[in-house]
Amino acid sequence: MKARPTPPPRLVGIKDIARATGVSIGTVDRALHDKPGINPGTRRRVLQAADRLGYRPNLAARHLKSPTRLRISVHLPEEIALFWDSLRDGIREAAAPFAHTLSVEFRNNPRLGEGEVAPLEQALESGVNGLILAPGDPAALGPLIERAASLAVPVVCVVTDAPSCERLTSVSADPFTVGSVAGELISRFLPGGGDVAFFTGWLGTEDHAEKLRGFRSSLKDVGCGVELVSVVEAHDDERVGYRRALALLDAHEDLKGIYVSTVNSMPVLRAIERKRRAGRIAVVTTDLFPALVPRIRAGQVAATIYQRPVSQGRQALQALYQFLAEGTRPPGRIKVIPHVVMRSNLDQVLERMA
Repeated sequence: MKARPTPPPRLVGIKDIARATGVSIGTVDRALHDKPGINPGTRRRVLQAADRLGYRPNLAARHLKSPTRLRISVHLPEEIALFWDSLRDGIREAAAPFAHTLSVEFRNNPRLGEGEVAPLEQALESGVNGLILAPGDPAALGPLIERAASLAVPVVCVVTDAPSCERLTSVSADPFTVGSVAGELISRFLPGGGDVAFFTGWLGTEDHAEKLRGFRSSLKDVGCGVELVSVVEAHDDERVGYRRALALLDAHEDLKGIYVSTVNSMPVLRAIERKRRAGRIAVVTTDLFPALVPRIRAGQVAATIYQRPVSQGRQALQALYQFLAEGTRPPGRIKVIPHVVMRSNLDQVLERMA
């Protein structure tokens, strides 16, 4: 006989707090929302009861009839769409409950680190209330992020970060950890050691630079006889990536492993195929998309590190909205735990994603 599923815990509401404190629902509402007309001692007692009972405000219901309409501008690259569109989906999903009081505007730039300044200037001039962006070139965007702070426009960085700027928070799969996991995987796949390469987008971004640092650190700690012989930047351009991958393979005929730290892995895999070295090089890629699935099944990709872009988008929107609507400041960094996907767990991950 199957055990009956445990029902989800009931959310604590204003009525529960009123019952616990012996005051009216109206008094509880005034205390929770910092309204006038309530004794300080009563307010303190209500807030203590709310904290003790685990009360969490329903933001969607709170702002459903609010006359204030918030505008959030989202700045993400168009390339590579497989990744960034998933992140946009997460933002849209998190914004849906607040549609009556929240407007989300998407302003795209061509690639990470390219064409980022002008859209951000336009957003600030238009009077948006908050910003979500992926700073590919933090040096160029820094003055605009500081300008946003001076205008009381909070900025949430997603995927990559601008840690020296006054942003509200960043949401990402911790890049140093991602690089470290990739380094350990490559080392396990090559117990006899060998030469490996690191293939990335642009090391000027925080995300890519930290992945390289984590990768090197992991090889040093784990990789017995595994040596990093080349670091290749392709700037997330497929044609550049393909040409540089061919050049890498020509220059290192005994290459045993490659870690592609961006989603732009297909040009590298096509180059490996052209050189007839598929199955002879241990390849670790980034994220999971339809074109990569058959490569994992065929063993051409030993593993991929899924950075969960939908979750990153969802958490970025939630953190920014709660700060704007409630004044709740998030932690300085929000880390999304990445998933390692291999042939053995591929179907389970795909089923969960669907």
